Amino acid sequence: MPIIKPISDLRNKFSEISDIVHNQNEPVFITKNGEGNMVVMSIEDYHLMQARLDLFSKLSVSLAQKASGDTGRPLSEVMKDIRKKTGLGNKI
Repeated sequence: MPIIKPISDLRNKFSEISDIVHNQNEPVFITKNGEGNMVVMSIEDYHLMQARLDLFSKLSVSLAQKASGDTGRPLSEVMKDIRKKTGLGNKI
């Protein structure tokens, strides 16, 4: 269930909102004059969301490439490059 707070709570109950976003890992929806205005979330959750969006974007590109027949480099070449860059050799 979404957590919804009036905008006045940003000033009057900031620590409560901070506790919610950090301890419950839930965004808080802020309203102004009864209408949705903004969302408050922890920096950690924001970075996780950004990483997921980046991953989904890359997956979308790869799916489009596959659908068009562009298979790119063979997996063996990609893994060889990763091993070289990470110094892990045959460990991965």
